[in-house]
Amino acid sequence: MIEGKRVLCVIPARSGSKGLPDKNIRPLHGQPLLTWPVKTARNSRYIDRIIVSTDSEQYAAIARDAGAEVPFLRPEELSVDSATSFSVLEHLIATLDEDYDLLVLLEPTSPLTESRDVDDALEQLINAWNDADAIVGIAEEVKSHPAYLLSVDNLGRIQPFDTDFSSAVRRQELPQLFRMDGTLYISKVPALLAQRGFYHDRTLGYCVPEWKSYEIDSLTDFICIEAIMRHKEVLHDTAP
Repeated sequence: MIEGKRVLCVIPARSGSKGLPDKNIRPLHGQPLLTWPVKTARNSRYIDRIIVSTDSEQYAAIARDAGAEVPFLRPEELSVDSATSFSVLEHLIATLDEDYDLLVLLEPTSPLTESRDVDDALEQLINAWNDADAIVGIAEEVKSHPAYLLSVDNLGRIQPFDTDFSSAVRRQELPQLFRMDGTLYISKVPALLAQRGFYHDRTLGYCVPEWKSYEIDSLTDFICIEAIMRHKEVLHDTAP
């Protein structure tokens, strides 16, 4: 609870991953992937309840062992590729027997999110309560800044996508831009239901360093994030 407001954390973990089978329970740094966001939520000072939304009894058992609740399995229609995150959250909110003021969504594919990030983002939203309804993770975009994007013509020649070569500037001179990432999603529950999502004109950005913004979609991502986890303390001390 924060400032008298009850906080629900939802962790979606569907079993049907086609690109990397059973991605959400694949071992990462010594434990199944979906247990990392459960650990993050358990260490938060403000989260009151942690629910894992899954369609798998195997995933449910792993989630419960990690300290989360799985009050029911997802219905079949919410376990297909076309089911949206919002439809899963909408069904869960309608099914629960308790009301919550704030909902935190943590995804297993963003295992570098820490409890301090969740708590800081909640405090940021509380401090802007009259002016904002949601807050999402963002990261500064440098490597894929539009100034560095290229197009290729039918002869294989490259051209800057957004400018021309004579207008190229140093990275330090580029305007600061940010990108969405999967670090965290937080919303007032009524706003989430009304807006049918987290992104709208009353959404704040919670900026994380680049190394925290990595997400898992492939085996390569697993290998990279495993390395980051081994050196996390060094990154905390040195990485921007």
